[in-house]
Amino acid sequence: MDIKAILQDLKDGNLSVDDAAGKIRYLPLEDIKYAVIDYNRELRAGCPEVILGEGKTIEHIRGIVANMRKNEADNVLVTRVGREAYDAVLESYPEAEFHELARLVTVSRVPFPKNKGTISVFSGGTADMPVCEEAAITAEFLGNTVDRIYDVGVAGLHRILNRLEQIKATNVLIVVAGMEGALPSVIGGLTDKPVIAVPTSVGYGANLGGVSALVTMLNSCASGVGVVNIDNGFGAAYLANNINRLSGKA
Repeated sequence: MDIKAILQDLKDGNLSVDDAAGKIRYLPLEDIKYAVIDYNRELRAGCPEVILGEGKTIEHIRGIVANMRKNEADNVLVTRVGREAYDAVLESYPEAEFHELARLVTVSRVPFPKNKGTISVFSGGTADMPVCEEAAITAEFLGNTVDRIYDVGVAGLHRILNRLEQIKATNVLIVVAGMEGALPSVIGGLTDKPVIAVPTSVGYGANLGGVSALVTMLNSCASGVGVVNIDNGFGAAYLANNINRLSGKA
């Protein structure tokens, strides 16, 4: 059933307004053979279709973005990409921005309404910043105010203790750390707000590409700490946005 058929059924009295709205939420989809673009994802999930660039060819990215532009998609987010993919997005969206450290391309033609609360992004060390920036820029793209608090790892505990006022003032905390991954537990013991822990692949051999940090975070003795996958700044920001939206719009 397409949108015209749904609207006709609504007009004919065969569908209630609520039933029609429910059906429209799952339309339309566009099948371009190598991808199926979901244009109503934002209606259902609060965030438009996001393109994971990693593993896709430049031609795939170019084609997906071109079809999104053709269908008047106003906001586009492409993750895990380099400058070549950015150049491909520019062909359809001249206003696109490239965030090199975060490996993100964003298009915000109609910015999302601002959420009331603040999301804070913490890093254990400077080397964790690429994952932090993926989280921070994604959260900003989705309409959140973001506070960045970097290089406050447990090797110098006084650094995080100097940030207690910022910890108290925020709505959701994204805590990014590699090595042994202890920082989320420390912060989780200092706040009554939700903490989203992000293990990174930063660390020497026994870090096992982030597995050690992941296991530490999963075994956190602090309550209220949830964990996303290794280096998944995007996933942390998406979850933080869903939590922060509950505070309402500014």
